Amino acid sequence: MRSMALSWHGYTARPSCNHPRYGDPLQHPQQETYCGNVNQIGPRGCYDEGKRCAETLLFDYHRKYGTDVKVGRIFNTYGPRMRLDDGRVVSNFIVQALTNQDITIYGDGMQTRSLCYVDDLIEAFIRFSNAGPELIGPINLGNPVEIPVIQLAQLVLELTNSRSKIVHLPAVVDDPKQRRPDISMARKELDWAPRVPLREGLARTISYFDGVLCSTDAVQSAEVA
Repeated sequence: MRSMALSWHGYTARPSCNHPRYGDPLQHPQQETYCGNVNQIGPRGCYDEGKRCAETLLFDYHRKYGTDVKVGRIFNTYGPRMRLDDGRVVSNFIVQALTNQDITIYGDGMQTRSLCYVDDLIEAFIRFSNAGPELIGPINLGNPVEIPVIQLAQLVLELTNSRSKIVHLPAVVDDPKQRRPDISMARKELDWAPRVPLREGLARTISYFDGVLCSTDAVQSAEVA
């Protein structure tokens, strides 16, 4: 790690840590100064603490060896080119709806998520990367508009005109109850805020997933023939 840091002299490391570093937050919305609320021995502990450890190492090497770093904290992001089976809430709901499977929600669905369209996030990263070396972060990059998971499922059903039904499964241990970034720093330092509304972003994403599923069906039909 030390040799890697020294070899980066003259370059800037631009890692990104996503929102699990805040755990199941007690502060809402979450600011960059918030240290989080993580159950380090829970089933999500390794994932959550891994993000926090990465930030710790980066800032240690920045202080000790002068390694140039920029740390962005990404909140839930979605859009075309997501994997169909990546297990995220948006891709899960869309695939289930397009294939008329049950839409599965863990718990009562009142837990919230803040969803940022991928084009907006890329714009944020470009601006962050082009900012001066004095802006190292951490800086929240995400959409401050939150939505309950149950409402997200209903919106996906509407946009896909699906026959799927919503079913509730047992809640996941340590699943965050709310997610909403405070992006005041990004607004001030990067002159940035998300612009793509959720309905529009979901429509684009659904169109992409529909095309992928149709292509997959066509390939499978050709193989059978």
